Amino acid sequence: MHILVSNDDGCQAPGLICLANRLREFARVTVVAPDRNRSGASNSLTLLRPLRVHQHADGTRCVDGTPTDCVHLALTGLLDEPPDMVVSGINAGANLGDDVLYSGTVAAAMEGRFLGFPSIAVSTTAVDPQHYAAAAEVVVRLIDTLREVPFSDSTILNVNVPDRPFEALEGVVNTRLGNRHKAEPVIADRDPKGREIFWIGPTGPELDAGPGTDFDAISRGYASVTPIQVDLTRHEAIEPLGRWLPTLHG
Repeated sequence: MHILVSNDDGCQAPGLICLANRLREFARVTVVAPDRNRSGASNSLTLLRPLRVHQHADGTRCVDGTPTDCVHLALTGLLDEPPDMVVSGINAGANLGDDVLYSGTVAAAMEGRFLGFPSIAVSTTAVDPQHYAAAAEVVVRLIDTLREVPFSDSTILNVNVPDRPFEALEGVVNTRLGNRHKAEPVIADRDPKGREIFWIGPTGPELDAGPGTDFDAISRGYASVTPIQVDLTRHEAIEPLGRWLPTLHG
């Protein structure tokens, strides 16, 4: 089995190293990841300059681009042999609910799925994690199951794991994305020369975090597995929209 591993925390991030090492116990692993932290990059592609790739002695390829750049580059020309799947992570910090819209971790997996490969995004819920190994173990067990029961061609699995030892997890459950309140206001400041600068404010608190959501699963000590997709169409709105659109043209 051949697995492409990427992330958004950078090619030397401890979560990526932990994941790659665990997967190497049973699979061939190729790592193509950003050369620095690109958290919040979402699905952005670098189009106005060339990308450069530096290969480390251990075979890790570091790209001066976004997570999406890394997976796109790997799958459309960099690799001499296509992988069987793409795994992105392990991210330091949760990617729950609305976070998936901004997450470079999820975007890397989404690019893999968009290009035709089964994909998993995995995050641990602490910003300074102590138990990456638990998240890696959840991924390994998911992969074992997916070998026997493949998921839909259009599905990406977004996995979030509480920062605790694997044995201390309550279990692994299927969930839907919750929602947050709107983000907190930006934080205004001044640089050393007195010029105004702004920091993006923190994410909003949980809004929809009831039973069945990824927020709820994590709060109860479960690893959360949410199926997500590239298609953003709101299908139930197509027919109502079609009834009034003709009125816009005479």
